[in-house]
Amino acid sequence: MSSLVRDIASRRELFIDYHLIDRLVGCRLQLQQPRLAGIAVTFNEPWEGRFSACITTLKDGALYRMYYRGLPNDNADGSTAECTCYAESHDGVNWIKPQFSRHAYAEHTRNNIIIYNQPPASHNFSPFIDTRPGVPESERLKAVAGLHESGIFVYSSGDGINWQKLSDSPVLKSTNGYAFDSQNVAFWSQQEGCYVFYFRTWHGFKKWGEAGYRWVSRSTSEDFLHWTDPVEMVVSDRAELQPEHIYTQGTHPYFRAPHIYVSLAARFMEKKQILSDQDAMMLGVAKGYYNDCSDTVLMTSRGKNRYDRCFMESFVRPGPGLNNWVSRTNYAGLGVVPTGSEEMSFYAHRDYAQLSCHAARYILRTDGFVSVNAPFAGGELVSHPLRFIGQKLLLNFATSAAGEIKVELQDDTGEPLPGYRLEESVPLVGDYIEREVRWVGGTSVSTLTGRPTRVRFVMQDADLFAMQFR
Repeated sequence: MSSLVRDIASRRELFIDYHLIDRLVGCRLQLQQPRLAGIAVTFNEPWEGRFSACITTLKDGALYRMYYRGLPNDNADGSTAECTCYAESHDGVNWIKPQFSRHAYAEHTRNNIIIYNQPPASHNFSPFIDTRPGVPESERLKAVAGLHESGIFVYSSGDGINWQKLSDSPVLKSTNGYAFDSQNVAFWSQQEGCYVFYFRTWHGFKKWGEAGYRWVSRSTSEDFLHWTDPVEMVVSDRAELQPEHIYTQGTHPYFRAPHIYVSLAARFMEKKQILSDQDAMMLGVAKGYYNDCSDTVLMTSRGKNRYDRCFMESFVRPGPGLNNWVSRTNYAGLGVVPTGSEEMSFYAHRDYAQLSCHAARYILRTDGFVSVNAPFAGGELVSHPLRFIGQKLLLNFATSAAGEIKVELQDDTGEPLPGYRLEESVPLVGDYIEREVRWVGGTSVSTLTGRPTRVRFVMQDADLFAMQFR
């Protein structure tokens, strides 16, 4: 039994990895399956088109903002044909494309283009809301963009529409193995106290054409202008890993627990062809874009250059329809956002290289990336010793009508604490995003604040998603 103490204070903790877990008996971590909720935004304008991609979604107060690349034809990366498009919503479900007169596209003088003819900005323009304390209002949104030929440029905005470069020179330049041509992402890390930047690289790089496989590196900065030498990400040893191409990774802090970074990564199955030439012709797929297929996988991080990848299985499968088995489709965009009191959403580009190219919305239960799942036969989870701050323990869980969860608090040696023994736990039954744990003596755990305490969950036909002392 581990004696490793985890300091969690009053943070919400998701059972998205093994960070809190000392022992599982009869239970397992179970990857959840997002539900496809239909088309959010169609990329059907003349300046958008079949190669629209690199979706970023932000919840900025009451407003949802979506940014994406418009590219109607198969032009070269970073060409002047690329533009940055913008959509917005008040609920994350129903989207509109505001009409600006900022940039004319051929005869179209009113459109939803916010950046145009500024290569390479629009190839992969990826914004975030800067939560760094003291950031000026005029720079409260920031963005990164660039290609390996140009290097990475950084941008800022006060209103999310008007953007300006923060430096005329690239803040990061490409060296051997760096490949900035996919969706580069950055954010202010509350956990690490710095800006972090993730981008695609090559693992096992030798030379172009013998590049190993696509992977991820990261760099950090205190001021968003001066960046450390990039370091390749490593992966925890719990997954049975095999070399896979990770094209985009979408790493960002989870909005309800920003110390946990969620990565909805595009797994690219190079040269795994599903469509025949005839299939591609029938669908109108652009030439050369049906020789591969892809899906989305889940990785997480708690900082530094480490990912946890507990599942090799797909998080988002392509699904039925040959249109979903085209090269570079099913890439999740950057950003998981709340779209209801009990649900959250993310957006993925679908039907890539086809005239039906669009952003699809996927729904998950709040906190519901992964659960600790107990079958009807029952099981239990025992945590590492936790040092917390709070008055009560709240859980996000779901049971069947026959199922239940009981909670026992133990000292750091595993000895049950009086008043919090399993036989004193009031069974939890139902489906709640937030529910107090109760014992026969009440709900208060305040006397245990600051004291290393193990939490034992005894479960039957139930899923446990998250916990928080508060």
